[in-house]
Amino acid sequence: MKSFNEKLMNFKGDLFGATIASIIAFPQALAFGVASGMGASAGIWGAIILSLVSALIGCNLPIISGPTGPTAIIIATIVGLYSGNLTSVITILILAAIFQIIISLTPIPRMIKYVPYPVISGFLTGIGLIIIILQIAPLMGGITQTSTIKALINYPILFTNINYHALLLGGITLSLLFFTPKSISKVVPVPLVALILMSVTSYYFGFNIAKISDITFSLPNFQLPAVDIDLIMKDMPIALTLAFIATSESLLTGIIMDSLTKIKHNSKKLVLSQGVGNLVCAMTGSMLGSAATMRSVAAIKAGAKSKISAILCATILLLVLLKGDALIAQIPICVLAAILIKIGYDIIDVKVVKVIKYAPKDDLYVLIAVLALTVFYNLIFALGIGIILAAILYAKRIADNTNVKATQYNPIEYSSFETEIEHKSNHKIRILHINGQFFFGSTTQIVSHFDELLETEWIILSYNSHFKLDMSAIFALEDIIVRLKAQKIKLIFVVPDERVYEQVKSLKVFSQLDKDSVLTDENMAIKIAMSKTKI
Repeated sequence: MKSFNEKLMNFKGDLFGATIASIIAFPQALAFGVASGMGASAGIWGAIILSLVSALIGCNLPIISGPTGPTAIIIATIVGLYSGNLTSVITILILAAIFQIIISLTPIPRMIKYVPYPVISGFLTGIGLIIIILQIAPLMGGITQTSTIKALINYPILFTNINYHALLLGGITLSLLFFTPKSISKVVPVPLVALILMSVTSYYFGFNIAKISDITFSLPNFQLPAVDIDLIMKDMPIALTLAFIATSESLLTGIIMDSLTKIKHNSKKLVLSQGVGNLVCAMTGSMLGSAATMRSVAAIKAGAKSKISAILCATILLLVLLKGDALIAQIPICVLAAILIKIGYDIIDVKVVKVIKYAPKDDLYVLIAVLALTVFYNLIFALGIGIILAAILYAKRIADNTNVKATQYNPIEYSSFETEIEHKSNHKIRILHINGQFFFGSTTQIVSHFDELLETEWIILSYNSHFKLDMSAIFALEDIIVRLKAQKIKLIFVVPDERVYEQVKSLKVFSQLDKDSVLTDENMAIKIAMSKTKI
Protein backbone atom coordinates (compact mmCIF):
# COMPACT_ATOMS: atom_id res chain seq x y z
CA MET A 1 0.00 0.00 0.00
CA LYS A 2 1.23 3.47 -0.84
CA SER A 3 1.65 5.96 1.97
CA PHE A 4 -0.36 9.16 2.09
CA ASN A 5 2.74 11.19 1.12
CA GLU A 6 3.33 8.96 -1.91
CA LYS A 7 -0.28 9.33 -3.01
CA LEU A 8 -0.07 13.09 -2.51
CA MET A 9 3.15 13.34 -4.55
CA ASN A 10 1.65 11.20 -7.32
CA PHE A 11 -1.48 13.35 -7.39
CA LYS A 12 0.64 16.50 -7.55
CA GLY A 13 2.58 15.01 -10.47
CA ASP A 14 -0.67 14.07 -12.21
CA LEU A 15 -2.02 17.59 -11.66
CA PHE A 16 1.11 19.23 -13.06
CA GLY A 17 1.13 16.81 -15.99
CA ALA A 18 -2.56 17.46 -16.67
CA THR A 19 -1.98 21.21 -16.56
CA ILE A 20 0.84 21.05 -19.12
CA ALA A 21 -1.10 18.61 -21.29
CA SER A 22 -4.16 20.86 -21.24
CA ILE A 23 -2.00 23.86 -22.21
CA ILE A 24 -0.88 21.89 -25.27
CA ALA A 25 -4.25 20.28 -25.96
CA PHE A 26 -6.37 23.46 -25.93
CA PRO A 27 -4.83 25.34 -28.88
CA GLN A 28 -4.21 22.07 -30.76
CA ALA A 29 -7.81 20.94 -30.36
CA LEU A 30 -9.05 24.31 -31.61
CA ALA A 31 -6.76 24.16 -34.64
CA PHE A 32 -7.54 20.53 -35.48
CA GLY A 33 -11.27 21.18 -35.14
CA VAL A 34 -11.07 24.01 -37.65
CA ALA A 35 -8.79 22.00 -39.96
CA SER A 36 -11.19 19.04 -39.95
CA GLY A 37 -14.10 21.20 -41.08
CA MET A 38 -16.16 20.22 -38.02
CA GLY A 39 -15.39 23.47 -36.21
CA ALA A 40 -13.39 24.58 -33.18
CA SER A 41 -16.13 23.50 -30.77
CA ALA A 42 -16.04 19.91 -32.11
CA GLY A 43 -12.26 19.89 -31.66
CA ILE A 44 -12.22 21.00 -28.02
CA TRP A 45 -15.14 18.77 -27.04
CA GLY A 46 -13.40 15.88 -28.75
CA ALA A 47 -10.33 16.49 -26.57
CA ILE A 48 -12.45 16.60 -23.39
CA ILE A 49 -14.66 13.58 -24.12
CA LEU A 50 -12.01 11.26 -25.57
CA SER A 51 -9.47 12.01 -22.83
CA LEU A 52 -12.08 11.43 -20.11
CA VAL A 53 -13.77 8.29 -21.49
CA SER A 54 -10.56 6.54 -22.58
CA ALA A 55 -8.98 7.22 -19.17
CA LEU A 56 -11.97 5.86 -17.25
CA ILE A 57 -11.95 2.49 -19.03
CA GLY A 58 -8.34 2.32 -20.28
CA CYS A 59 -4.86 1.53 -18.98
CA ASN A 60 -3.50 3.13 -15.81
CA LEU A 61 -0.98 5.25 -17.71
CA PRO A 62 -0.87 9.04 -18.20
CA ILE A 63 -2.14 8.77 -21.79
CA ILE A 64 -3.75 12.04 -22.90
CA SER A 65 -6.11 11.61 -25.83
CA GLY A 66 -7.78 13.98 -28.28
CA PRO A 67 -7.79 15.20 -31.88
CA THR A 68 -4.51 14.79 -33.77
CA GLY A 69 -3.14 15.84 -37.14
CA PRO A 70 -3.61 12.57 -39.06
CA THR A 71 -7.17 12.05 -37.79
CA ALA A 72 -7.97 15.69 -38.65
CA ILE A 73 -6.81 15.12 -42.24
CA ILE A 74 -9.00 11.99 -42.70
CA ILE A 75 -12.02 13.68 -41.11
CA ALA A 76 -11.53 16.73 -43.35
CA THR A 77 -11.72 14.36 -46.34
CA ILE A 78 -14.98 12.91 -45.00
CA VAL A 79 -16.46 16.37 -44.36
CA GLY A 80 -15.50 17.46 -47.89
CA LEU A 81 -16.99 14.27 -49.31
CA TYR A 82 -20.41 15.17 -47.91
CA SER A 83 -20.14 18.94 -48.31
CA GLY A 84 -20.49 19.48 -44.58
CA ASN A 85 -23.61 17.29 -44.16
CA LEU A 86 -23.14 16.61 -40.44
CA THR A 87 -25.54 13.64 -40.29
CA SER A 88 -23.65 11.72 -43.00
CA VAL A 89 -20.28 12.66 -41.49
CA ILE A 90 -21.35 11.43 -38.04
CA THR A 91 -22.50 8.11 -39.56
CA ILE A 92 -19.01 7.48 -40.97
CA LEU A 93 -17.34 8.57 -37.71
CA ILE A 94 -19.53 6.18 -35.71
CA LEU A 95 -18.66 3.40 -38.16
CA ALA A 96 -14.93 4.17 -37.74
CA ALA A 97 -15.27 4.01 -33.94
CA ILE A 98 -17.06 0.65 -34.18
CA PHE A 99 -14.27 -0.68 -36.41
CA GLN A 100 -11.76 0.46 -33.80
CA ILE A 101 -13.61 -1.46 -31.09
CA ILE A 102 -13.61 -4.55 -33.33
CA ILE A 103 -9.86 -4.17 -33.94
CA SER A 104 -9.32 -4.20 -30.15
CA LEU A 105 -10.81 -7.73 -30.04
CA THR A 106 -8.28 -9.08 -32.57
CA PRO A 107 -4.53 -9.86 -32.23
CA ILE A 108 -3.63 -6.73 -34.27
CA PRO A 109 -2.86 -4.44 -31.26
CA ARG A 110 -0.27 -6.88 -29.88
CA MET A 111 1.82 -6.68 -33.04
CA ILE A 112 2.99 -3.17 -32.13
CA LYS A 113 5.50 -4.68 -29.64
CA TYR A 114 7.66 -5.70 -32.59
CA VAL A 115 8.45 -2.08 -33.43
CA PRO A 116 12.26 -1.74 -32.95
CA TYR A 117 13.80 0.97 -30.81
CA PRO A 118 15.34 3.01 -33.68
CA VAL A 119 11.83 3.50 -35.09
CA ILE A 120 10.54 4.72 -31.72
CA SER A 121 13.59 6.94 -31.20
CA GLY A 122 13.34 8.47 -34.68
CA PHE A 123 9.62 9.07 -34.28
CA LEU A 124 10.01 10.59 -30.82
CA THR A 125 12.83 12.89 -31.90
CA GLY A 126 10.86 13.82 -35.02
CA ILE A 127 7.88 14.86 -32.91
CA GLY A 128 10.12 17.07 -30.79
CA LEU A 129 11.67 18.72 -33.85
CA ILE A 130 8.24 19.31 -35.43
CA ILE A 131 7.11 21.17 -32.31
CA ILE A 132 10.24 23.33 -32.26
CA ILE A 133 10.18 24.13 -36.01
CA LEU A 134 6.48 25.04 -36.02
CA GLN A 135 6.63 27.13 -32.84
CA ILE A 136 9.54 29.41 -33.80
CA ALA A 137 7.18 31.56 -35.90
CA PRO A 138 4.60 32.27 -33.15
CA LEU A 139 7.50 32.79 -30.71
CA MET A 140 8.55 35.75 -32.88
CA GLY A 141 5.05 37.03 -33.43
CA GLY A 142 4.51 35.33 -36.78
CA ILE A 143 1.78 33.02 -38.02
CA THR A 144 1.96 29.29 -37.29
CA GLN A 145 2.36 27.27 -40.47
CA THR A 146 0.57 23.99 -41.17
CA SER A 147 3.71 21.96 -41.97
CA THR A 148 7.41 21.96 -41.19
CA ILE A 149 8.34 22.55 -44.84
CA LYS A 150 6.09 25.62 -45.06
CA ALA A 151 7.53 26.85 -41.76
CA LEU A 152 11.13 26.51 -42.99
CA ILE A 153 10.34 28.21 -46.31
CA ASN A 154 8.70 31.08 -44.41
CA TYR A 155 11.70 31.64 -42.08
CA PRO A 156 13.40 34.37 -44.24
CA ILE A 157 10.21 36.45 -44.19
CA LEU A 158 9.73 35.70 -40.50
CA PHE A 159 13.19 36.95 -39.51
CA THR A 160 12.65 40.26 -41.34
CA ASN A 161 9.29 40.90 -39.61
CA ILE A 162 9.94 40.08 -35.97
CA ASN A 163 7.47 41.29 -33.34
CA TYR A 164 9.94 42.23 -30.60
CA HIS A 165 7.26 42.33 -27.89
CA ALA A 166 6.42 38.70 -28.67
CA LEU A 167 10.09 37.74 -28.85
CA LEU A 168 10.75 39.42 -25.48
CA LEU A 169 7.95 37.55 -23.70
CA GLY A 170 8.79 34.29 -25.47
CA GLY A 171 12.50 34.67 -24.71
CA ILE A 172 11.86 35.32 -21.01
CA THR A 173 9.54 32.30 -20.91
CA LEU A 174 12.22 30.09 -22.51
CA SER A 175 14.79 31.35 -20.01
CA LEU A 176 12.50 30.47 -17.11
CA LEU A 177 11.81 27.03 -18.54
CA PHE A 178 15.42 26.13 -19.31
CA PHE A 179 17.29 27.76 -16.42
CA THR A 180 15.00 27.51 -13.38
CA PRO A 181 16.84 25.29 -10.85
CA LYS A 182 15.49 21.74 -10.53
CA SER A 183 14.99 22.26 -6.81
CA ILE A 184 12.36 24.88 -7.68
CA SER A 185 10.86 23.21 -10.76
CA LYS A 186 10.15 20.05 -8.76
CA VAL A 187 7.91 22.05 -6.43
CA VAL A 188 6.46 24.69 -8.77
CA PRO A 189 5.09 24.06 -12.29
CA VAL A 190 7.35 26.51 -14.11
CA PRO A 191 5.33 26.45 -17.39
CA LEU A 192 2.16 27.43 -15.52
CA VAL A 193 3.98 30.18 -13.60
CA ALA A 194 5.49 31.50 -16.84
CA LEU A 195 2.09 31.40 -18.54
CA ILE A 196 0.44 33.46 -15.80
CA LEU A 197 3.38 35.86 -15.31
CA MET A 198 3.82 36.62 -19.01
CA SER A 199 0.05 37.00 -19.55
CA VAL A 200 -0.12 39.56 -16.73
CA THR A 201 2.97 41.37 -18.10
CA SER A 202 1.49 41.53 -21.60
CA TYR A 203 -1.83 42.85 -20.29
CA TYR A 204 -0.21 45.41 -17.96
CA PHE A 205 2.10 46.91 -20.59
CA GLY A 206 -0.41 46.61 -23.40
CA PHE A 207 1.91 44.71 -25.75
CA ASN A 208 0.76 44.47 -29.35
CA ILE A 209 0.95 40.69 -29.72
CA ALA A 210 -1.32 37.84 -30.82
CA LYS A 211 -3.47 36.28 -28.10
CA ILE A 212 -5.92 33.41 -27.91
CA SER A 213 -9.24 34.57 -29.30
CA ASP A 214 -12.39 34.75 -27.20
CA ILE A 215 -14.60 31.99 -28.64
CA THR A 216 -18.09 30.98 -27.50
CA PHE A 217 -18.74 27.25 -27.26
CA SER A 218 -22.02 25.35 -27.04
CA LEU A 219 -22.57 22.06 -25.23
CA PRO A 220 -22.45 18.99 -27.50
CA ASN A 221 -25.78 17.41 -28.46
CA PHE A 222 -26.54 13.75 -29.03
CA GLN A 223 -26.57 13.08 -32.77
CA LEU A 224 -28.45 10.29 -34.56
CA PRO A 225 -26.61 8.59 -37.44
CA ALA A 226 -28.16 8.15 -40.87
CA VAL A 227 -28.74 4.41 -41.15
CA ASP A 228 -28.14 4.09 -44.87
CA ILE A 229 -26.73 0.72 -45.98
CA ASP A 230 -25.61 2.09 -49.35
CA LEU A 231 -23.80 4.96 -47.63
CA ILE A 232 -22.15 2.60 -45.14
CA MET A 233 -21.00 0.11 -47.81
CA LYS A 234 -19.75 2.91 -50.06
CA ASP A 235 -17.67 4.63 -47.42
CA MET A 236 -16.55 1.62 -45.38
CA PRO A 237 -12.94 1.93 -46.72
CA ILE A 238 -12.51 5.52 -45.48
CA ALA A 239 -14.05 4.57 -42.11
CA LEU A 240 -11.59 1.67 -41.87
CA THR A 241 -8.74 4.02 -42.78
CA LEU A 242 -9.73 6.41 -40.01
CA ALA A 243 -10.02 3.51 -37.55
CA PHE A 244 -6.55 2.17 -38.42
CA ILE A 245 -4.96 5.64 -38.33
CA ALA A 246 -6.43 6.32 -34.86
CA THR A 247 -5.44 2.83 -33.70
CA SER A 248 -1.87 3.13 -35.02
CA GLU A 249 -1.34 6.49 -33.33
CA SER A 250 -2.74 5.17 -30.05
CA LEU A 251 -0.60 2.02 -30.12
CA LEU A 252 2.50 4.02 -30.98
CA THR A 253 1.79 6.36 -28.09
CA GLY A 254 1.30 3.30 -25.88
CA ILE A 255 4.67 1.81 -26.78
CA ILE A 256 6.38 5.17 -26.21
CA MET A 257 4.68 5.32 -22.80
CA ASP A 258 6.11 1.87 -22.06
CA SER A 259 9.57 3.15 -22.94
CA LEU A 260 9.24 6.21 -20.70
CA THR A 261 7.41 4.69 -17.71
CA LYS A 262 8.90 1.17 -17.80
CA ILE A 263 5.32 -0.11 -17.36
CA LYS A 264 3.90 -2.44 -20.01
CA HIS A 265 0.44 -1.40 -21.20
CA ASN A 266 -2.39 -3.68 -22.37
CA SER A 267 -2.60 -2.86 -26.08
CA LYS A 268 -6.07 -4.37 -26.56
CA LYS A 269 -7.45 -2.42 -23.59
CA LEU A 270 -5.86 0.76 -24.92
CA VAL A 271 -7.46 0.38 -28.36
CA LEU A 272 -10.82 -0.58 -26.82
CA SER A 273 -10.84 2.52 -24.61
CA GLN A 274 -9.99 4.71 -27.60
CA GLY A 275 -12.73 3.09 -29.67
CA VAL A 276 -15.38 3.60 -26.99
CA GLY A 277 -14.21 7.18 -26.44
CA ASN A 278 -14.37 7.90 -30.17
CA LEU A 279 -17.85 6.37 -30.33
CA VAL A 280 -19.05 8.82 -27.64
CA CYS A 281 -17.32 11.66 -29.51
CA ALA A 282 -19.00 10.72 -32.79
CA MET A 283 -22.44 10.41 -31.20
CA THR A 284 -22.13 13.91 -29.73
CA GLY A 285 -20.93 15.53 -32.95
CA SER A 286 -17.40 15.91 -31.55
CA MET A 287 -14.15 15.22 -33.37
CA LEU A 288 -12.54 11.78 -33.22
CA GLY A 289 -8.91 11.41 -32.19
CA SER A 290 -6.39 9.08 -30.62
CA ALA A 291 -3.89 8.82 -27.80
CA ALA A 292 -1.72 11.88 -28.44
CA THR A 293 2.03 11.32 -28.21
CA MET A 294 3.03 14.98 -27.70
CA ARG A 295 0.55 15.59 -24.88
CA SER A 296 1.18 12.25 -23.18
CA VAL A 297 4.98 12.62 -23.22
CA ALA A 298 4.65 16.22 -22.01
CA ALA A 299 2.45 15.04 -19.13
CA ILE A 300 5.04 12.45 -18.10
CA LYS A 301 7.87 14.98 -18.34
CA ALA A 302 5.87 17.21 -15.99
CA GLY A 303 5.49 14.39 -13.44
CA ALA A 304 2.28 12.54 -14.39
CA LYS A 305 2.10 8.98 -13.03
CA SER A 306 -1.35 7.56 -13.81
CA LYS A 307 -4.55 7.93 -15.83
CA ILE A 308 -5.76 10.43 -13.25
CA SER A 309 -3.75 12.98 -15.25
CA ALA A 310 -5.97 12.33 -18.31
CA ILE A 311 -9.12 12.77 -16.22
CA LEU A 312 -7.72 15.97 -14.72
CA CYS A 313 -6.73 17.21 -18.18
CA ALA A 314 -10.31 16.77 -19.41
CA THR A 315 -11.59 18.51 -16.27
CA ILE A 316 -9.21 21.45 -16.70
CA LEU A 317 -10.19 21.85 -20.34
CA LEU A 318 -13.87 21.78 -19.39
CA LEU A 319 -13.45 24.36 -16.61
CA VAL A 320 -11.37 26.63 -18.81
CA LEU A 321 -13.90 26.29 -21.60
CA LEU A 322 -16.94 27.07 -19.46
CA LYS A 323 -15.50 29.54 -16.94
CA GLY A 324 -12.31 31.05 -18.30
CA ASP A 325 -13.20 32.72 -21.60
CA ALA A 326 -11.97 36.14 -20.49
CA LEU A 327 -8.70 34.75 -19.11
CA ILE A 328 -8.09 32.59 -22.19
CA ALA A 329 -8.35 35.67 -24.36
CA GLN A 330 -5.33 37.24 -22.56
CA ILE A 331 -2.88 34.33 -23.06
CA PRO A 332 -0.14 35.39 -25.52
CA ILE A 333 0.48 32.94 -28.34
CA CYS A 334 4.24 33.56 -28.07
CA VAL A 335 4.26 32.28 -24.47
CA LEU A 336 2.46 29.10 -25.52
CA ALA A 337 5.02 28.75 -28.30
CA ALA A 338 7.90 29.01 -25.82
CA ILE A 339 6.34 26.36 -23.59
CA LEU A 340 5.89 24.06 -26.57
CA ILE A 341 9.50 24.59 -27.70
CA LYS A 342 10.75 23.46 -24.28
CA ILE A 343 8.46 20.44 -24.44
CA GLY A 344 9.73 19.67 -27.94
CA TYR A 345 13.29 19.79 -26.64
CA ASP A 346 12.40 17.43 -23.78
CA ILE A 347 10.71 14.97 -26.15
CA ILE A 348 13.85 14.57 -28.31
CA ASP A 349 15.45 11.22 -27.49
CA VAL A 350 18.81 12.39 -26.14
CA LYS A 351 19.75 9.11 -24.44
CA VAL A 352 20.24 7.41 -27.80
CA VAL A 353 23.33 9.59 -28.32
CA LYS A 354 25.28 7.66 -25.65
CA VAL A 355 25.01 4.39 -27.60
CA ILE A 356 24.85 5.66 -31.17
CA LYS A 357 28.53 5.01 -31.94
CA TYR A 358 28.24 1.41 -30.75
CA ALA A 359 25.07 0.62 -32.67
CA PRO A 360 25.05 -1.10 -36.08
CA LYS A 361 24.80 1.24 -39.07
CA ASP A 362 21.51 -0.42 -40.02
CA ASP A 363 19.94 0.99 -36.85
CA LEU A 364 21.17 4.46 -37.74
CA TYR A 365 19.71 4.22 -41.25
CA VAL A 366 16.32 3.31 -39.80
CA LEU A 367 16.47 6.06 -37.17
CA ILE A 368 17.44 8.76 -39.70
CA ALA A 369 14.79 7.63 -42.21
CA VAL A 370 12.01 7.66 -39.59
CA LEU A 371 13.20 11.00 -38.23
CA ALA A 372 13.25 12.64 -41.68
CA LEU A 373 9.85 11.23 -42.73
CA THR A 374 8.27 12.21 -39.42
CA VAL A 375 9.49 15.78 -39.65
CA PHE A 376 9.00 16.42 -43.35
CA TYR A 377 6.27 14.08 -44.53
CA ASN A 378 3.80 12.03 -42.46
CA LEU A 379 3.89 10.51 -38.97
CA ILE A 380 2.08 7.26 -39.75
CA PHE A 381 3.92 6.78 -43.05
CA ALA A 382 7.19 7.24 -41.16
CA LEU A 383 6.24 4.49 -38.73
CA GLY A 384 5.32 2.07 -41.53
CA ILE A 385 8.47 2.75 -43.53
CA GLY A 386 10.59 2.44 -40.38
CA ILE A 387 9.21 -1.01 -39.56
CA ILE A 388 9.60 -2.21 -43.16
CA LEU A 389 13.13 -0.82 -43.44
CA ALA A 390 14.14 -2.37 -40.10
CA ALA A 391 12.84 -5.76 -41.24
CA ILE A 392 14.65 -5.55 -44.60
CA LEU A 393 17.94 -4.48 -43.06
CA TYR A 394 17.70 -7.18 -40.41
CA ALA A 395 17.16 -9.77 -43.16
CA LYS A 396 20.25 -8.40 -44.90
CA ARG A 397 22.19 -8.58 -41.64
CA ILE A 398 21.30 -12.25 -41.29
CA ALA A 399 22.06 -12.93 -44.97
CA ASP A 400 25.53 -11.39 -44.56
CA ASN A 401 26.27 -14.00 -41.90
CA THR A 402 25.28 -17.15 -43.74
CA ASN A 403 27.85 -19.23 -41.85
CA VAL A 404 25.79 -18.84 -38.70
CA LYS A 405 22.28 -20.15 -38.23
CA ALA A 406 20.12 -17.45 -36.59
CA THR A 407 17.69 -19.02 -34.13
CA GLN A 408 15.10 -17.61 -31.80
CA TYR A 409 15.78 -17.23 -28.10
CA ASN A 410 15.87 -20.64 -26.42
CA PRO A 411 15.07 -20.09 -22.70
CA ILE A 412 17.49 -22.13 -20.57
CA GLU A 413 19.69 -25.08 -21.59
CA TYR A 414 22.01 -26.63 -19.03
CA SER A 415 25.02 -28.86 -19.42
CA SER A 416 25.53 -31.54 -16.75
CA PHE A 417 28.36 -29.41 -15.30
CA GLU A 418 26.11 -26.33 -15.08
CA THR A 419 23.34 -28.37 -13.45
CA GLU A 420 25.85 -29.62 -10.86
CA ILE A 421 26.95 -26.04 -10.10
CA GLU A 422 23.35 -24.91 -9.53
CA HIS A 423 22.64 -27.85 -7.20
CA LYS A 424 25.91 -27.36 -5.29
CA SER A 425 25.10 -23.71 -4.66
CA ASN A 426 21.50 -24.47 -3.68
CA HIS A 427 20.47 -22.44 -6.75
CA LYS A 428 22.22 -19.35 -5.40
CA ILE A 429 24.14 -19.41 -8.68
CA ARG A 430 22.14 -19.64 -11.91
CA ILE A 431 23.56 -19.97 -15.40
CA LEU A 432 21.47 -18.66 -18.30
CA HIS A 433 22.20 -18.84 -22.03
CA ILE A 434 21.02 -16.56 -24.82
CA ASN A 435 21.07 -18.77 -27.91
CA GLY A 436 20.79 -16.83 -31.12
CA GLN A 437 20.94 -13.09 -31.63
CA PHE A 438 20.15 -10.70 -28.78
CA PHE A 439 18.22 -8.08 -30.79
CA PHE A 440 14.95 -6.13 -30.84
CA GLY A 441 12.85 -9.20 -31.63
CA SER A 442 14.13 -11.20 -28.64
CA THR A 443 14.45 -8.56 -25.92
CA THR A 444 10.90 -9.01 -24.58
CA GLN A 445 11.34 -12.76 -24.05
CA ILE A 446 14.81 -12.37 -22.54
CA VAL A 447 13.90 -9.59 -20.09
CA SER A 448 10.83 -11.54 -18.91
CA HIS A 449 13.13 -14.21 -17.40
CA PHE A 450 14.50 -11.73 -14.86
CA ASP A 451 11.27 -10.65 -13.17
CA GLU A 452 11.73 -12.78 -10.05
CA LEU A 453 14.63 -15.08 -9.16
CA LEU A 454 14.10 -16.03 -5.52
CA GLU A 455 17.12 -17.07 -3.39
CA THR A 456 19.50 -16.36 -6.27
CA GLU A 457 22.69 -14.42 -5.51
CA TRP A 458 24.54 -14.68 -8.83
CA ILE A 459 23.38 -14.77 -12.46
CA ILE A 460 25.89 -15.89 -15.10
CA LEU A 461 24.42 -14.80 -18.42
CA SER A 462 26.17 -16.33 -21.45
CA TYR A 463 25.71 -14.77 -24.87
CA ASN A 464 27.35 -17.05 -27.42
CA SER A 465 26.38 -15.26 -30.62
CA HIS A 466 28.81 -13.22 -32.69
CA PHE A 467 26.10 -10.66 -33.53
CA LYS A 468 26.59 -7.25 -31.93
CA LEU A 469 23.86 -5.90 -29.66
CA ASP A 470 21.51 -3.42 -31.29
CA MET A 471 19.96 -0.43 -29.48
CA SER A 472 16.97 -2.39 -28.21
CA ALA A 473 19.25 -5.09 -26.79
CA ILE A 474 21.48 -2.51 -25.10
CA PHE A 475 18.54 -0.90 -23.33
CA ALA A 476 17.08 -4.34 -22.53
CA LEU A 477 20.43 -5.23 -20.96
CA GLU A 478 20.26 -2.04 -18.91
CA ASP A 479 16.75 -3.05 -17.82
CA ILE A 480 18.03 -6.50 -16.77
CA ILE A 481 20.81 -4.92 -14.69
CA VAL A 482 18.35 -2.59 -12.93
CA ARG A 483 15.97 -5.48 -12.19
CA LEU A 484 18.76 -7.70 -10.80
CA LYS A 485 20.18 -4.88 -8.66
CA ALA A 486 16.71 -4.30 -7.20
CA GLN A 487 16.69 -7.99 -6.21
CA LYS A 488 20.28 -7.72 -4.86
CA ILE A 489 21.48 -10.21 -7.49
CA LYS A 490 24.99 -9.87 -8.98
CA LEU A 491 25.42 -10.34 -12.71
CA ILE A 492 28.33 -11.66 -14.78
CA PHE A 493 27.86 -11.30 -18.52
CA VAL A 494 29.89 -13.87 -20.50
CA VAL A 495 30.68 -12.91 -24.10
CA PRO A 496 33.09 -15.31 -25.87
CA ASP A 497 33.07 -13.40 -29.16
CA GLU A 498 35.85 -10.77 -29.18
CA ARG A 499 33.97 -8.15 -31.27
CA VAL A 500 30.86 -8.37 -29.15
CA TYR A 501 33.01 -8.38 -25.99
CA GLU A 502 34.67 -5.10 -27.02
CA GLN A 503 31.27 -3.54 -27.73
CA VAL A 504 29.83 -4.67 -24.39
CA LYS A 505 32.90 -3.51 -22.43
CA SER A 506 32.44 -0.04 -23.96
CA LEU A 507 28.88 0.28 -22.70
CA LYS A 508 28.38 2.54 -19.72
CA VAL A 509 25.55 0.35 -18.40
CA PHE A 510 28.16 -1.94 -16.80
CA SER A 511 29.86 0.89 -14.90
CA GLN A 512 27.45 0.33 -11.99
CA LEU A 513 28.61 -3.31 -11.59
CA ASP A 514 31.84 -4.96 -10.36
CA LYS A 515 34.94 -4.81 -12.54
CA ASP A 516 34.66 -8.53 -13.38
CA SER A 517 31.08 -8.20 -14.59
CA VAL A 518 31.99 -8.85 -18.26
CA LEU A 519 34.12 -11.90 -19.11
CA THR A 520 34.87 -14.08 -22.11
CA ASP A 521 35.13 -17.42 -20.24
CA GLU A 522 32.15 -19.05 -18.50
CA ASN A 523 34.36 -21.25 -16.29
CA MET A 524 36.09 -18.13 -14.94
CA ALA A 525 32.70 -16.60 -14.21
CA ILE A 526 31.65 -19.75 -12.31
CA LYS A 527 34.86 -19.71 -10.25
CA ILE A 528 34.30 -16.06 -9.26
CA ALA A 529 30.68 -16.71 -8.28
CA MET A 530 31.56 -19.88 -6.33
CA SER A 531 34.38 -18.15 -4.44
CA LYS A 532 32.07 -15.34 -3.30
CA THR A 533 29.03 -17.45 -2.43
CA LYS A 534 28.47 -19.07 0.95
CA ILE A 535 27.38 -22.65 0.29
